[in-house]
Amino acid sequence: MTGENGQISIWYFIGCLLTIYGVLITGSGIYELFSPPAHPVVLAEFHAAVWWGLLMLAGGLAYIHFFRPSKGNK
Repeated sequence: MTGENGQISIWYFIGCLLTIYGVLITGSGIYELFSPPAHPVVLAEFHAAVWWGLLMLAGGLAYIHFFRPSKGNK
């Protein structure tokens, strides 16, 4: 996971970004559930922002888990 020089894997940072984006997109989707827009999009009943945000959040957390820098991995 960490390189020979103690470097952190780029996949860990990608996991952090996916997690942040997942939280933001899920939050906006949940906000739209309780406060629907005046002119919703055609397929608004599927709540794509909630599902896509949760998918990104799960993927980001998986990347953080599998590529986390730990002292035991050398």
